[in-house]
Amino acid sequence: MGYYGIMAGKPLAVVTGASSGIGATFARQLAASGYDLILVARRTDRLQALAAELQATHGVSAEAVAADLTLDQDVERVGRLLADSAHLALLVNNAGFGTKKFFFEAEPDHQEAMHRLHILTTERLTRAALPGMVARGQGGVINVSSVAGFAQSLSNVSYCATKAWMNSFTEGLHMELKALGSPVVAQALCPGFTWSEFHDVMGANRGEIPNNWWLSAEFVVRESLRGLKEGKLFVIPGWRYKFIVALLNVLPRPILRWGTSRLRKPRR
Repeated sequence: MGYYGIMAGKPLAVVTGASSGIGATFARQLAASGYDLILVARRTDRLQALAAELQATHGVSAEAVAADLTLDQDVERVGRLLADSAHLALLVNNAGFGTKKFFFEAEPDHQEAMHRLHILTTERLTRAALPGMVARGQGGVINVSSVAGFAQSLSNVSYCATKAWMNSFTEGLHMELKALGSPVVAQALCPGFTWSEFHDVMGANRGEIPNNWWLSAEFVVRESLRGLKEGKLFVIPGWRYKFIVALLNVLPRPILRWGTSRLRKPRR
């Protein structure tokens, strides 16, 4: 199975979670750079509207692939598209979501779906994409992680844990590719608070966070694609978040746990 309707010879980017937010912004910026697109998400109407926009605005080919990436059969279907593409240049593993409850109170199905989406889907799609990229000697994988992957937070246990896995997984890929002498890039994109539907879906109160801590999706994606060209492993957009991650990397874990338990105590 190949991908449908994409013009031969153009670089192809596959973006998951492409129906809104960071994913849709990746699609727009990549299309502006001349990439053909495969857009993957659950909401078919939004994907089709975005595909039509990209084709009309940038003259690229864009295909909407409706898929629920918490389901094995849909992950397998998208994985085949990746493995069979001779022009795959970039995979953006962006699909994800958060919750805002203590772990023992959170819906079990939601917690399992989060682990499947952030971990198993990222692993399976990356495994499908990399052999062709390595053989062709070009390409990249961007795993959209979070600054939350560098620490732990009350009421976000699974989110922080799965993003920590994503950071570690991407670092391991980076090390292997360097050992092989491969030019293929593995990047963990780790934004902080970003204007998108993400926080609305999880029921977070935006008013709890000062405005100057919020990043635009356009800025986050520009930083990611700039880092891709530079071969950077971790891309942390915004000086505030760079500072926070640097601090997290040097503070003793007991101090981090003490501070988190007081500064981010959730309401029950």
